[in-house]
Amino acid sequence: MEERGYWLAWSRIPGIGPVTLGRLQQEFGSLSAAWAADSNALQRVSGMGPQTLQTIAQKRAILIPQELLVQHLQTNPHFWVPVDQGYPRALLEIPDPPSLLYYHGQPDRAEGHGETHLVAIVGTRDPSDYAKRWTRKIAYALAKRGITVVSGMAEGIDTQAHLGCLEGGGRTLAVLGTGVDTVYPPRNQGLYTKILEQGLILSEYPSGTQPSRAHFPRRNRIVAGLSRAVLVMEAPVKSGALITAYLANDYNRDVYVLPGSLDNPRAMGCLGLVHRGAQLILGVGQLLDLLGAMPSLPKPAPQPPTAVQSTPIPAEQAALLEGLQQLCHHTGESSVPFDLLVQRLNQPSGEVSSLLLQLELQGRVAQLPGMRYSPL
Repeated sequence: MEERGYWLAWSRIPGIGPVTLGRLQQEFGSLSAAWAADSNALQRVSGMGPQTLQTIAQKRAILIPQELLVQHLQTNPHFWVPVDQGYPRALLEIPDPPSLLYYHGQPDRAEGHGETHLVAIVGTRDPSDYAKRWTRKIAYALAKRGITVVSGMAEGIDTQAHLGCLEGGGRTLAVLGTGVDTVYPPRNQGLYTKILEQGLILSEYPSGTQPSRAHFPRRNRIVAGLSRAVLVMEAPVKSGALITAYLANDYNRDVYVLPGSLDNPRAMGCLGLVHRGAQLILGVGQLLDLLGAMPSLPKPAPQPPTAVQSTPIPAEQAALLEGLQQLCHHTGESSVPFDLLVQRLNQPSGEVSSLLLQLELQGRVAQLPGMRYSPL
């Protein structure tokens, strides 16, 4: 219980995200020990510049971790931190596991400990009848096989995935880009209620958090991280479902796609995934055979927090990072607003948001309050 207060306190400090928390945990052994460390000791942690250290000192002077925990539990009684027994082990395999994971519904120990397979089903919010039919059919079959279906409760493919699983009598997890008490879209109120009865609602955002365009790409990493495989049922080239697929590949998860027509623009993203090596779904039986061969969840090993920093990054990510650094230099600020970055780069906001997310997951960029971004 004591350590949870320190996870909560550290998460309240601007510029301290999941990647930095992982580094602090590795350096000091616990976040309570990190909280007691002086500035000289904290400087050993990658990304701890003068401004961040000053912010930490200011916040430590006014935040009392255990009092903060007591207050937080009054409005958010159900949440895990990475050191809790209930925290999903699969998320400990990804570079930036959520520092706080809120839940509502029916937790299942076997799911959290990797003793039950979790498979994500994702796709467009505006699917064809063909994609809706096959999503429902596959989710139903997975449920009958005892596989938990993970999705995001969005309109379209997500909704069909949850419904198909529930119809099959299975468990389903919905990872939200809002607080666990907020139904979005509102028309899914009935589905939300059914999931609470027969599954679990998850989010890294506290109760009362409303929808924001920045939240949904970030929740995709949780969908991918929880799952042993990701099924993309239908997705155009600009779909957020592709972010989930790319992250799944980075996390060493299998990616499967439903075959689509060359005449269907809503399937172009899926065809691109096939070109990148994703496996085709050729039928329910074939898919179940492939999923049945999935390895059990291995014991998670801590990832060196600096390993990603030494890995070369794609040219488009490098160009954005350089642009962000130059913009900070020209403005004399340590961070810049998202809209200004989009304007200066002259790129679509969706592309910039996707690239920023990937850089953030690698620990190269930090998102600050007010949709501001800072290079690390």
